[in-house]
Amino acid sequence: MVSNAVFIHHCDSSGYKFHDDHPFDPIRQLLTIDLLKESNALTDDDIVSPDYIIDEEMLSLVHRDDYIQAVKQLNNEDDPRRKSVLAEQYGIQTEDTPFFEGLHQAASAIVTGSVAAAESVMSGQSLHAFHLAGGLHHAFPDKASGFCVYNDAAIAIKHIRKQYNARVLYVDTDVHHGDGVQWVFYDDPDVCTYSIHETGKYLFPGTGYAYEKGLDKGFGATFNVPLEPFTEDESWLESFDVTIRKVIASFKPDVIISQHGCDAHAYDPLSHIHCSMRIYKQIPAILHELAHTYTGGKWIALGGGGYDIWRVVPRAWSLVWLEMSDHPLAALIGEDKPVTLPSNWLQQWQSKSPVDLPPNWLDCDGDISSIPRRDIITEQNRNTQAIVIQDL
Repeated sequence: MVSNAVFIHHCDSSGYKFHDDHPFDPIRQLLTIDLLKESNALTDDDIVSPDYIIDEEMLSLVHRDDYIQAVKQLNNEDDPRRKSVLAEQYGIQTEDTPFFEGLHQAASAIVTGSVAAAESVMSGQSLHAFHLAGGLHHAFPDKASGFCVYNDAAIAIKHIRKQYNARVLYVDTDVHHGDGVQWVFYDDPDVCTYSIHETGKYLFPGTGYAYEKGLDKGFGATFNVPLEPFTEDESWLESFDVTIRKVIASFKPDVIISQHGCDAHAYDPLSHIHCSMRIYKQIPAILHELAHTYTGGKWIALGGGGYDIWRVVPRAWSLVWLEMSDHPLAALIGEDKPVTLPSNWLQQWQSKSPVDLPPNWLDCDGDISSIPRRDIITEQNRNTQAIVIQDL
């Protein structure tokens, strides 16, 4: 029997924690899972937890062997000078991505979950799969970058290409450009990478311009939609809806893999986009529709960034699962009237949160201030839309 959607969570992925003050905190996973449970949208029996860790052969689909061995060796290296040199050589000695004990195991667990999600969909066991711990899209074949050590999204795509020879559309809605995934497939005509993000003029990683379109046979299979700082909901959604529909109609994929970083919210401390929870309700709804229109429903969703871990991430990632699983709550959460979050969840976590938790699934009018330059920003984003789709 084919299930409609499967929720995958590897227990060891919670060990992917750099240090207590680092913005990438795996408590995001626990907050989201608990919110879904309190919303009667998920039970322990619904969660598929792989009881294995993928091997180095799977990691090597994307990463160089010397890099993999370096990540492993750092766990056992006793000489602090040697450890420092090794970590610096491979990008694991930076403020963003510092080494910690158990890094290889935890990063491998995240890859395991994403590959398991891909396999569940591609093998026909489920139409959709969600792995919220995945989406580490900045890692490169030979170095770590931007909180990311192993690029689980790219490895899952490589697995799909190798085992199923399927055409893959990768959709990245993180506020930061999905650079690691883009460069892995920059010359591959059978993997289309699409990223909508804050322009790299002002934000890490400084790439993702509209003129980045691919290389050699892959030219025309890379799409970037860089948005202006302080873009709000209406312009963000227009830019996404117009461009992603053109891209998918032209590319005609066999499967969609989406990365749901939720750091374009106005509350996020690491970006300058000024959106509300409204876009995180619409993104999975649009992708769900497109999956059933173009890929026979084959849709794999991953987590990603998001650094307001209390007010934004649990709601945004829960909305992905509510949409993907056709939960009745997804239809109730709209803009007509507020739908409250479960009181048990609010009571349990408010004492631990450094900020007041929002009472509703979506932000209310007045929660987020408007931007005076809205018309100018919208026009600039429309100009970018035109550039992105001009050849489609």
